[in-house]
Amino acid sequence: MKKIGLLPRILIAIVLGLVAGQLLPMGGVRLFATFNGVFSQFLNFLIPLIIVGLVTPAIGEVGRSAGKLLIVTVLIAYIDTALAGFLAYGAGSVLFSGMVEQTLATVRVEESSAVLPYFTVRIPAMLDVMSALVFSFLLGLGIAYGPAQSALKSVAQEFREVVGKTIEKAVIPLLPLYIFGIFLTMAVTGEAYRIVLVFAKIIVVIFVLHLLILFYEFCIAGIIVRRNPFRLFWTMVPAYMMALGTSSSAATIPVTLRQTRENGVSEGIAGFTIPLCATIHMSGSAMKITACALTICLLAGLPHDPVLFVHFIMMLGVVMVAAPGVPGGCIMAALGILSSILGFSSEQQALMIALYIAMDSFGTACNVAGDGAIALIVDKYYREKN
Repeated sequence: MKKIGLLPRILIAIVLGLVAGQLLPMGGVRLFATFNGVFSQFLNFLIPLIIVGLVTPAIGEVGRSAGKLLIVTVLIAYIDTALAGFLAYGAGSVLFSGMVEQTLATVRVEESSAVLPYFTVRIPAMLDVMSALVFSFLLGLGIAYGPAQSALKSVAQEFREVVGKTIEKAVIPLLPLYIFGIFLTMAVTGEAYRIVLVFAKIIVVIFVLHLLILFYEFCIAGIIVRRNPFRLFWTMVPAYMMALGTSSSAATIPVTLRQTRENGVSEGIAGFTIPLCATIHMSGSAMKITACALTICLLAGLPHDPVLFVHFIMMLGVVMVAAPGVPGGCIMAALGILSSILGFSSEQQALMIALYIAMDSFGTACNVAGDGAIALIVDKYYREKN
């Protein structure tokens, strides 16, 4: 029997949670609330370790390996990722407020029906998020400028394996149960209904934004290389469709490489930029996370001013580095700054996970197709320099 993927399991968990919220007695609801409390503590304990485990070896491996060409590629990828986040925030600031206010006016939440767990367990984190980020940069730079086969590099790579396996074997299998518990408790309080109503509208906006990102990426690339941007994008469509089906940048690399070469990018530049951008270029993911985070801020009455979100988006582009190598890595890596910068609770973080995974394929397809646009720009830069 074919194993059910993570996205179907998450969707099933959401539906079952909404239904069970109308049927389960309060004792059963409290049982799942207890599990969620323990799991959220475990997740909060893991967040700084996830940052250290993913960011440290990524910085160490990027290091000083390819000089100016590396710096150019990383800068273009980071600027595009941040720009996508700013686009989502700008569009959301104009459109989302009205959508959320209309829903809040029509749907009430029963504050008196809060679900209390039977008991709670505290698992304090070993580091806070900012300490984990600074520590990761310190170690990563030490690896990058240290000996090629240093013991520190081996430890960082092994710790990345530990973090990856923990997410893959412990967090991901329990995630549908956690999402079920979140939507179960929200169904009991009545909050789930307004969440579903709001995000049914927001998802349409996110889909349009991901097309807009692809449009400006290939228009810029087309202007720089002096070619028709629509033809350039059309060549990348097989990679886009592959990513849409697999939800994996890594699995799509062979197709992305082939289509990038068909766009006229040299073999060497394509072989350098595409695997690198699969790790560091996250425009679609940044757009989704920013749009969903802004919506939750509006729903929960959390601060969402431009200065706060500029800080969040700039940090988001950093913490997502190397995260695609881990299942759900982008949103897992982003949990730390969702909590430390935007003030998200465990329940709001869980909602972000569910929303991100539900739209994962479109974000990945946007990332992958955009890699082809970046490769065109880097190839043009390389040809002019040589």
